[in-house]
Amino acid sequence: MTSAATPARAGQLEYVALGDSAAAGPLIPNQDPGLLCLRSDRDYPAIAAAALGARLTDVSCSGAVTADLTNRRFGVLAPQLDALKPSTGLVSITMGANDSGLFQQAIGCINPLPEPAGFSCADRLTAGGKDPLGDSIRAWAPKFGAALDEIRARSPHAKILVTGYGTYIRHNGCYPVQPVWARDANHLQSVMNLMSSTARKQAEARGATFVDFASLTVGHDICAAPRDRYLEGLIPAHAAAPLHPNASGMAVFGAAIAKAAR
Repeated sequence: MTSAATPARAGQLEYVALGDSAAAGPLIPNQDPGLLCLRSDRDYPAIAAAALGARLTDVSCSGAVTADLTNRRFGVLAPQLDALKPSTGLVSITMGANDSGLFQQAIGCINPLPEPAGFSCADRLTAGGKDPLGDSIRAWAPKFGAALDEIRARSPHAKILVTGYGTYIRHNGCYPVQPVWARDANHLQSVMNLMSSTARKQAEARGATFVDFASLTVGHDICAAPRDRYLEGLIPAHAAAPLHPNASGMAVFGAAIAKAAR
């Protein structure tokens, strides 16, 4: 199974959801039985579609990169953009974090002991004035812009909603609740903010609508009390993947998508 689609009704809004795991909701019950994409039936596209009464084709996929919009993922899954039609009326997309390698780098920022008993990932990544994560995002920007152009070409009448990513960790972090030093927490969130602002610029340059998830997650980050989290920490407190939205977060994101669609 490569996508989740609801039956169509005459005159019903056709909604296609594109994206990576921040859209798909890995490990949030209930999961798509196809397994390859770890997609939840309570991800934000499903929440938004229900609110809008839309027909949903959800091809978001955990681990997806921008190239998967036009290429087969795993050599099996159809390119995500193949779900688009001239009749598509709404498109949402969350993409880019996997292109930058941010989540892979975040694992290297874990420090079980306080400073100075360890190594700072921020110091390592910015040594010698380098900025590899920022450079990767700047290199990704035109690729994402080209993808948005292709979405417009395939679905010329659709409203396109581009989302950013959440505020995953607050300023200076919350060591030892989440075992990331303050300077490393600030560096990681700054990279996530750059990813979101870059997506916003590409969207606005093309007349697409940007939906800001960062503002919605302030105070609901991985440092929040478990009951208040929209994003899970390194050890999840709810059924969701580490460093990903949980069901509560998806509900808030879905409501924001529905509001922007209207």
